[in-house]
Amino acid sequence: MSRQGVTEDCLGWAARDVSGFLSPYTFSRRAVGSDDVSVKITHCGICYADVVWTRNKFGDSKYPVVPGHEIVGIVKEVGSNVQNFEVGDQVGVGTYVNSCRDCEYCNDFLEIHCDKGPIGTFNSIDVDGTITKGGYSSYILAPERYCHKIPDNYPLASAAPLLCAGITVYTPMLRHKMNQPGKSLGVIGLGGLGHMAVKFGKAFGLNVTVLSTSISKKEDALNLLGADKFVLSSDQEQMKALAKSLDFIIDTASGNHPFDMYLSLLKTGGVLAVVGAPSEIKFHPASLIMGMKSISGSGTGGTKMTKEMIDFCAANKIYPEVEVIPIQNVNEALERMINSDVKYRFVIDIENSLK
Repeated sequence: MSRQGVTEDCLGWAARDVSGFLSPYTFSRRAVGSDDVSVKITHCGICYADVVWTRNKFGDSKYPVVPGHEIVGIVKEVGSNVQNFEVGDQVGVGTYVNSCRDCEYCNDFLEIHCDKGPIGTFNSIDVDGTITKGGYSSYILAPERYCHKIPDNYPLASAAPLLCAGITVYTPMLRHKMNQPGKSLGVIGLGGLGHMAVKFGKAFGLNVTVLSTSISKKEDALNLLGADKFVLSSDQEQMKALAKSLDFIIDTASGNHPFDMYLSLLKTGGVLAVVGAPSEIKFHPASLIMGMKSISGSGTGGTKMTKEMIDFCAANKIYPEVEVIPIQNVNEALERMINSDVKYRFVIDIENSLK
């Protein structure tokens, strides 16, 4: 246990170069400030962002990189001004740990869109000039505003993926009113994000169709996740049969794929929300104009909606499908995730394996 104003060593795993290979690393975090919550990390989800910055895919990695932004754990200390957390509470920390708190977006609790840019949970420059280090570590500090209470009855290993995968699909679904019972939703891709979109869609009372290039996903889509329909998107006949039948589509696929084909599935006035990251998006203008359709983008989400989503998941018993691993297996897990060999989110058991 640290005392306020006193730092302690933090154990972590870090990448030192573009190979992205992770190995043990000891570093210091700042002392607990007056509005900080100090969290003993129990679990951390593995997100594709962890690959991006450990391997310098965007050219801005600040080594050594300690990745991880789907963080859950137990409050071990709070600053003197903290109002909403107590030692022993279950807590989550997501993709950012600070923002300006003064722009129109922060004032609307859309901190992810902060005018000055949110401070990412790892590989960002923190307010004290240090580089933020993420959840592949023994503990983390974050101001109270950017921490999220996890209900006591919600298992922490399941809660971790909510902090990025969950909120990334929940945000556009709420923004575009994809929570109207009886409406129809298409989900492109069935990975960490896609499987959460299916779960949310069913909880909202939607008719959910999974659109995938992998026939191997069919059984899970229908039987594990409860989708109403599975369509192999490479089968032109199956796709033609879906024409103009969907109110909404949420596109979680990050590989390059055609867009005109998917836009043709939308009803008049339909919305396709992009949350994946293909290298480009190309479509014919008529795909939008004929049918008054829209394409929208979305990142993760603000603090208010994140709290709402966590409570919604707890109330409706929505749990991500996770494969829990020790941190010693993290390099293998990252490779498996790149190869889509995970059902559906890896979660590191930090508490029991990081020693």
